[in-house]
Amino acid sequence: MPTKSARMTDSATPMKSATRAKSTSEQAASKQRSVQRKVDATDRAKPNGKSKSQGAMQAGARKYPVPPFPKQHHPKPGEEWAIEPAPLYDAPFWQGSNKLEGKVALITGGDSGIGRSVAVLFAREGADIAIVYLSEDRDAKATKQAVEAEGRRCIIMSGDVARRTFCRKAVEQTLKAFGRLDVLVNNAAFQVHSADFADLTEEHFDTTLKTNLYGYFHMAQEAVPHMKPGSAIINTGSVTGIEGSKELIDYSMTKGGIHAFTRALSGNLISKGIRVNAVAPGPVWTPLNPSEKEAEKVSQFGAKTPMKRPAQPEEIAPAYVFLASPQCSSYITGEILPIIGGY
Repeated sequence: MPTKSARMTDSATPMKSATRAKSTSEQAASKQRSVQRKVDATDRAKPNGKSKSQGAMQAGARKYPVPPFPKQHHPKPGEEWAIEPAPLYDAPFWQGSNKLEGKVALITGGDSGIGRSVAVLFAREGADIAIVYLSEDRDAKATKQAVEAEGRRCIIMSGDVARRTFCRKAVEQTLKAFGRLDVLVNNAAFQVHSADFADLTEEHFDTTLKTNLYGYFHMAQEAVPHMKPGSAIINTGSVTGIEGSKELIDYSMTKGGIHAFTRALSGNLISKGIRVNAVAPGPVWTPLNPSEKEAEKVSQFGAKTPMKRPAQPEEIAPAYVFLASPQCSSYITGEILPIIGGY
């Protein structure tokens, strides 16, 4: 039998432990309330209790334009020379290092926007360029001049990538001009919003699918037989293919399809030594969007991104150089690279 003293000690120990635990909990709760009071006081001191806006993020080699832009709405397919401010594509800070020396690249939608910047950077890395475009003659000639200013050769071809016969012709002309084909960039696209799903016509839907999906399929199928091990295909996807866009149902559908096409085709072409990847940009200041949105919305394009501005083409193009160059990405295939400004 334990003594009275022992029994008192035994019963007191749990009581002391419980008291200490309660004291520790109260201290922790008090500390949390203290932190809360300080944060509440800081919030109250700010307008509407919100953090002060820091403006658009500028983390590049030069300062990029921010919304609001001039209100504008251009007819399809959109022409770069008419856009204000002019998209920045020439990347004067980019130093070439022969990553694509002796290569030949075929770029659809290469007359403007991302395609133009890719053409210029590819040329700076040593590649000759074949550009496919729809009808934007003035833009295509300007891109050709920009490529030639880098010391490389360039041909331009006007036509509709939705038509297989044109895609075959484009590949044939590239081979005739340069004797080889090492990089295919599928970049041409059609995009027009439809606010109400019921208003999305079959003609609209068909045009989007034929350009964005059939065009990529036709061009890849025509190019692959002429591409040797070490070659690369790069498809332009979109953040809409990842997240969807309620006003771009057809476009989102095709971009999601491009991502799936990229992954599937990459597996199919591994045995041939051809890598297939995609870049999925967020908002980019190109002719595609000022010809897609109403003037009021164009003025605020990209303002809702975390960086509070759209990307410029030259901020996206280096990703294509990376994926095209066997020096940089020889072990990368079937990947979707989002460049979406911090979502």
